Amino acid sequence: MTDRESLQITSSGYICGMRATRAARIGFAASMAALGILGLVYGDFALVWQPVPAWLPGRQALAYLSAAIELAGGLALLWLLTAAVAARVLLVYVLIWLLLLRVPQVLSQPLIEVSWLGWGETAMIVAGAWALFESLTSSREHSYLRFITAERGVHAAQVLFGLAVLPVGLSHWVYATESAQLVAAFLPWHVGLAQFTGAAYLAAGVAILTGFRGRLAARLCALMMTLITLLVWIPEIVKAPQARLPWTAFVISWTLAASAWVVADSFALRMAGQRAQIQPA
Repeated sequence: MTDRESLQITSSGYICGMRATRAARIGFAASMAALGILGLVYGDFALVWQPVPAWLPGRQALAYLSAAIELAGGLALLWLLTAAVAARVLLVYVLIWLLLLRVPQVLSQPLIEVSWLGWGETAMIVAGAWALFESLTSSREHSYLRFITAERGVHAAQVLFGLAVLPVGLSHWVYATESAQLVAAFLPWHVGLAQFTGAAYLAAGVAILTGFRGRLAARLCALMMTLITLLVWIPEIVKAPQARLPWTAFVISWTLAASAWVVADSFALRMAGQRAQIQPA
């Protein structure tokens, strides 16, 4: 199996048997499995899913269940025979977190940027899971899942990702001082780099939403997020290898970057579907 598995295009223009590149799928799978491992080690929800109220009945049991879903789903994504089912489960799983955790925060505190930042990060993961789900959906399944799959579904996942990038970029300006503190010590102009990164996120979001160089913007955004993961959080792990926060922040950042790569890959697949639509049956 090659890194980019074969595309099968129906005469109606839907993308059938689409596959994200193996690297993007493995990266997303490994990040979800890593979130699960952290949850099992600490007996708590990953910080990306916080705050879960302490009064919630059976909170720790739910935390272990959440971790088990992440670990099992991530591992199942690595095996093509189970990858499609795993993608469905993980899409529903992360969508539940978006609806139950992030949307209420935004509705209750719409003028606080950190609420939108939390929504944006979770929505990025949902967009990545959606694009991955679509890439693993068969041609037969497209017929009854067409409202969330095929070219329409790919586009919706890309739009969601473009929207999600905007509040993440804005946070680098609203919280410029805090963002600057995360810039690697060996780099100059910490505040300037934090603001530049924010501007790059905003530009990428606009490009993806408008379709102007959207594929390039998605790839550059994914590359930037990968570099942030490596340059910011690996040094923090080295400084405090026993601490929970650096490991969790690294895995969350890795999950966001993996989601971005999956979405970036989806642009080529969507363009293939659009080309098929204009071909005669």
